[in-house]
Amino acid sequence: MEDMRARAAVKGLLLNSQHISRATTFNRFFAAIYGAGLLALFYYHITSLLNSTSSGSFFLSVSLFISDAVLAFMWVNSQALRMYLLRRREYPANLKELLKKDSDFPALDVFICTADPYKEPPMNAVNTALSVMAYDYPTSKVSVYVSDDGGSAMTLFAFMVAAKFAAKWLPFCRENGIVDRNPNAFFRSKSNHDWNSETEEIKIMYEKMKIEVENICEKGMDELLNVKEECMAFNPWRTKSFTPKHHPPVIQVLLESSKNKDISGEALPNLIYVSRQKSLTSHHHFKAGALNTLLRVSTTMTNAPIILTLDCDVYSNDPQTPARALCYFLDPKLGNNLGYVQFPQRFHGVSKNDIYCVELLHVYIINEFGMDGLLGPTYVGTGCFFDRRGFFGGPSSLEFPELSKLSPNHVVERHIKSQEVLDLAHLVASCDYENNTEWGCKLGIKYGSLVEDFVTGYCLQSEGWRSVFCNPKRVAFYGDVPINLLDALNQIKRWSIGFLEVDFSKYNPITYGVRSMGLLMGLCYAHSAFWPAWCIPVTVYAFLPQLALINGIQIFPQVWDAWFVLYIFLFLGAYGQDLVEIIHAGGTFKKWWNDQRMWLIRAVSSFLFGCIEFTLKSLGINPNFGCNLTSKAMNEEQRKRYKQELFGLFSPMFVPITTAAIVNVASFVCGLIRIWKSGGAWEHLFAQMLVAGFGVVNCWPIYEAMALRNDEGKLPPKLTFFSISLALLLSYFVALFH
Repeated sequence: MEDMRARAAVKGLLLNSQHISRATTFNRFFAAIYGAGLLALFYYHITSLLNSTSSGSFFLSVSLFISDAVLAFMWVNSQALRMYLLRRREYPANLKELLKKDSDFPALDVFICTADPYKEPPMNAVNTALSVMAYDYPTSKVSVYVSDDGGSAMTLFAFMVAAKFAAKWLPFCRENGIVDRNPNAFFRSKSNHDWNSETEEIKIMYEKMKIEVENICEKGMDELLNVKEECMAFNPWRTKSFTPKHHPPVIQVLLESSKNKDISGEALPNLIYVSRQKSLTSHHHFKAGALNTLLRVSTTMTNAPIILTLDCDVYSNDPQTPARALCYFLDPKLGNNLGYVQFPQRFHGVSKNDIYCVELLHVYIINEFGMDGLLGPTYVGTGCFFDRRGFFGGPSSLEFPELSKLSPNHVVERHIKSQEVLDLAHLVASCDYENNTEWGCKLGIKYGSLVEDFVTGYCLQSEGWRSVFCNPKRVAFYGDVPINLLDALNQIKRWSIGFLEVDFSKYNPITYGVRSMGLLMGLCYAHSAFWPAWCIPVTVYAFLPQLALINGIQIFPQVWDAWFVLYIFLFLGAYGQDLVEIIHAGGTFKKWWNDQRMWLIRAVSSFLFGCIEFTLKSLGINPNFGCNLTSKAMNEEQRKRYKQELFGLFSPMFVPITTAAIVNVASFVCGLIRIWKSGGAWEHLFAQMLVAGFGVVNCWPIYEAMALRNDEGKLPPKLTFFSISLALLLSYFVALFH
């Protein structure tokens, strides 16, 4: 790629441009005003602590002080994301002047990860693979590696069938200028007036393939082995000792570019199925371990300088996406230290108002823009193009402490099906290969946390690599969303545990991050890494003011007090800026409302339970927690409830939010009664009434699930009864303590 950068410099080609967003100036001005308000708030807290006259009032003042200190800490971190907002634009058409022949294009290895054929249906992975195999890119330069961490013959069968379909699908897309190159998305969106006989023929082939794969998945592996007895590819599964958690490495070359052609005579991309070795006696890192295996296997077989990582359900929505990434990798101004180009993670099938806030606009778009103005965005685990060298040391690294054939500079001289290549590929896919090596530490995807993508991007930038956020008008990648609230919360809980693992390691962003990347980037990573800390202020504000109101205790300034104005300014300022950012990122007012409501729900469920699980694990009480896959399979009841935007509440994780809902409505009613009994004197209770009322409005879906619904998403009566008992117990203890 160095030659291409030099050629671009000589020709003076404009491959991309950038400009600072106008919002940057406003953000800096607002931060100064809001920061002054926070300082005033802490002056008020300190005076309140000094003037406390009883142990009860002192406890309340300390609780509010700690909560506001955490909120202030998170606000300071978030300001680093707003100091230098960058907007970019690519010019892929200009690449034609630079890359005139197929041989000029750098090779591209695509990694697709799947782990469970029941939670992640094989057809999802097949559609993802077909969408990238059909890129507007020389097919002889593309290699697709599928990591099946579930060791499922059904997944292998699905890709064997897909390899045959690709011979027809790829030329169809190329010759007809198809943009939606995921066949499922194409046939779902194709209008009738654009239909023709060729399209109908392709659709029939696709539906036949889909039915064949789904039938095998439904009937199970025994049926597959009976049907395909003559196929040697399934021999590993014929032994009784083969299980998803204990099996030898399986590597099958399904398509070889130098030999397999499509129906038009063009070369097909390489397609390789990989299932790394598993052993009951070996420790297995989850997605990070699978990616490292693909990194080593691909190095032995193709060793492309550019790598694209994708989840099995995240398909390509734009055939020009690799060209957009090349607009940065081949830009001489960015030089040799560009480690990766991150595209935003977007989702199809999101409900109208995104009731579960699964789009995570802050995480995948807003925060990434802010980091792009510094050293670049973090790696979000999918939709990311890497420079392979980034996995083997810093930008200036010249020597790599592995075998020469696993160096990013290694030149593959043999066909991928040659025995020598396959033997080495099987060796590096064995579960013991990483023993006593630097893999997962200094090489490859980083281990040590459930948020391995976050840690990997963090470490790459700490080593001197920078990154770029590419957010074109046409969405580059679409993924599936969890339509089950419990799945959505469990995913965030898993991230919370991973972030805590980072916080309590040598990679803490406040120490290691600030020292290695500078203050602003360190704070950017701290904003994500300290996510679980949100459970402290939200839990306090969800219960403490309301319980105090129930017991007639005033904890906020009166309405006519100047300090009350400060509280209102800080509340409206934070929420107002958040609303503007959501709308500017393509959201709506209702999406923002659901976003802030889910933030509150996550804080007292995902973040809280994540902290509890991490603490138990650290104490050795619960050492076996791990990575639970988010199910991508959907049943009709869940789909119907999601489209109606109804919450599904049926887990102990919902006890805190249900208890908070009961406490808030009870305190609001008690407040009204106290105002009525006092003859309308509302000034001293108004702030707590406001907090309780805000909680009641946010908890409306909880009240629906408790009393107004009869579907499967209804809150179980036992959970409701337990939450009511807990609310009464909390109120009793506050009264006793006061």
